[in-house]
Amino acid sequence: MTQEKNVITLQHKINSGFNHHSTAEDVLRDMDLSGRFAIVTGGYSGLGLETTRALVNAGAHVVVTARRPDVAEEALSGLSGVEIEEMDLADLSSVRAFADRFLASDRSIDMLILNAGIMACPETRVGDGWEAQFAINHLGHFALTNLLWPALTTQGGARVVSVASTGHHFSPIRWDDIQFEHGYEKFPAYGQSKTATILFSVELDKRAAEHGVRAFSVHPGGIMTPLQRHMPKEEMVALGWIDESGQVANPSFKTPQQGAATQVWAATSPQLQGKGGLYCEDVDISDMAPEDGRFYGVKQYAIDPEQASRLWKLSVELTDTDMTIS
Repeated sequence: MTQEKNVITLQHKINSGFNHHSTAEDVLRDMDLSGRFAIVTGGYSGLGLETTRALVNAGAHVVVTARRPDVAEEALSGLSGVEIEEMDLADLSSVRAFADRFLASDRSIDMLILNAGIMACPETRVGDGWEAQFAINHLGHFALTNLLWPALTTQGGARVVSVASTGHHFSPIRWDDIQFEHGYEKFPAYGQSKTATILFSVELDKRAAEHGVRAFSVHPGGIMTPLQRHMPKEEMVALGWIDESGQVANPSFKTPQQGAATQVWAATSPQLQGKGGLYCEDVDISDMAPEDGRFYGVKQYAIDPEQASRLWKLSVELTDTDMTIS
């Protein structure tokens, strides 16, 4: 059986016992994470803040990476067991500097939660002219994970959880114009970045599993958080996300506490022991996307092992980073 068939065979619900309404607190209620160490990128805002709060309340020690450390300090005040480290995913020199500082501390990582991201922003270029959503949501996290590889393999059993989105339905990888140099569209660019996030987890798991590291991607659900900061109110009203007063209008939207549940589950659940490279949503492994166009499940192109391998090679070339496996 090919790797692709293996992935698709495993890509189905396992009846985890949780659901769309479960919170991160529900997931960790009976779990003691004392002595466990996590890194959460952007763990001071929106879903990241709720993820950090849930992990430390369960006993974990968390390093939060922040582009705005002063904002992070304020948001995380009162939480014990948290460190804040400056890092900007749009700047690979900043990513390298953080990774160097962390590796110098000689600590191991149990959970690496790649949570930070941007959505539907105006056309922005970072790095070597890279489209910002692809660069920040994928390339920055790709480089970070590869640079932190030695700390992920110290003890075995580490998990890398990438926050993706059902937005990956908007676009596969646009191999002929990944950087949107021939006409920018904010939602297809966002969709491509999240497809890249899922493909990254597929290839990472393939490479890392024999070293005791497993990778997952997750769709947290629709949630109103600072992620929507680039979208005008009128657009969100037209989409049915909020009403004219700014209140959530879509009944399927989750609270931030519910939105954090799937990434916390993917990072900790014993139900995922021996599994990896899978896309999860609603605190369970997801099914494949239906053919009727509904925004549910994972598209086949997002877990295609050939595309995952191709994207990995391109990402190595762009970031000049690759894990060293002995």
